[in-house]
Amino acid sequence: MKILLAVDGSDISLRAVKHVIALSKQLAKPPQVILGNVDVPLLQRVAVTLGAQGVARYHAENAEAMCGKVRRMLRRAGLAFEEEIHVGDVADVLLGIAKKRRVDLIVMGSHGNGPLRGMFLGSVSAKVISHTTLPVTIVR
Repeated sequence: MKILLAVDGSDISLRAVKHVIALSKQLAKPPQVILGNVDVPLLQRVAVTLGAQGVARYHAENAEAMCGKVRRMLRRAGLAFEEEIHVGDVADVLLGIAKKRRVDLIVMGSHGNGPLRGMFLGSVSAKVISHTTLPVTIVR
């Protein structure tokens, strides 16, 4: 089984990591885990001010902050993983990774932010679900 584990460094995405670890213990053989992290692009005026190297450093530091603990958790659980670190529209990039890597399952957390918090999924998870035919596990 090939699992795309989408993380953003939040407590909810750490719950998604724990879910994948628990799921892996129930499988006959360990899954292939693709750790997916997508950072939102900076505003153009900020990017121009920082310059290309500054923007690259900013996104690299964000990726480390969002994935560092996840890497440690997966390693402690004995799960091998590959990483996909990108900058762009989060849902679109995750859908692209899932298609390119031919995953069997997408696991992600949902913040459920919005005016009716708790009743609906977050916008990223809702977009992923509505634009894929793959099974998606949303962890709350």
